[in-house]
Amino acid sequence: MLRYVVKRILGMIPTLLLVTIFVFMFIHLIPGDAARLSAGPEASQQTVETIRKQLGLDKPLLAQYGIWMNHLLHGNLGTSIQTKRPVIYEIGQRYWKTMSLALASLIWSTIVGVLLGVWSGRHRSHWQDYTGMTVAVSGISLPSFWIGFIVIIIFSVNLKVLPATGADSWKSLILPSFTLGAGIAAVLARFTRSSIVEVLKEDYVRTARAKGIKEKRVVWRHAFRNALIPVVTVAGLQFGFLLGGSVIVESVFAYPGLGSLLLDSINTRDYPCVQALILIFSLHFILINLIVDILYAVLNPEIQLS
Repeated sequence: MLRYVVKRILGMIPTLLLVTIFVFMFIHLIPGDAARLSAGPEASQQTVETIRKQLGLDKPLLAQYGIWMNHLLHGNLGTSIQTKRPVIYEIGQRYWKTMSLALASLIWSTIVGVLLGVWSGRHRSHWQDYTGMTVAVSGISLPSFWIGFIVIIIFSVNLKVLPATGADSWKSLILPSFTLGAGIAAVLARFTRSSIVEVLKEDYVRTARAKGIKEKRVVWRHAFRNALIPVVTVAGLQFGFLLGGSVIVESVFAYPGLGSLLLDSINTRDYPCVQALILIFSLHFILINLIVDILYAVLNPEIQLS
């Protein structure tokens, strides 16, 4: 197992290098002058050129990339053009808020989605199956911002039981996490249902049933673990999207996370902040893929030998 994990970690190194190159080049292809933006619209050309030298923008791209990588390896993500504070400080203030929101969304959506998928798969072509898949299709079809507005109207405006904005307490997580996780639960339900249906056709399941084992035990003890393998992949990828795709939901609920920071940074052309956020979101996907690969090996030890 340790050898497998080490191989997967070493395999991440070329991907990490490519990600840094793409992130660096992407930001430099965006229209606009970072030096002019940092200096302000009323600044003279001489001031702009001075700031350009301070930012290192007067150097060739290869040299800029080398300087950026050197700073990156030392934990320096640059300085925000808007706030003049280190980018790592700006991100640090919001990182755990977004992580908390993503984790809360993933936990409830995984539990609900998997249970709904197993329930539908066990009762294939019956009313339970049709009901479960109708709920799942509805969750996928409804836009997240629409769900957000509806739950705000119901629970914040009418019932006044949950806050609509901010991140002051655990209650502030309930509505955004529900809005963000609704689509994820629906996707997981459909994947789990399909996986359960396929696994229940296997020979070892028929053998277990022939031995007189109760259906619940057949499903949860014999079929469930093998059915989880494709579901783990989907859940891992969805968690990456939760971390990087929370911009709309955070905007609807005025939630002070990384999504709203990215939106603000793009609007103000705060290039160092945008660059750092895109890099962090990309690293999340790489790390999540590593965790998914390890979970694969735990669920199916034969994968380690392939």
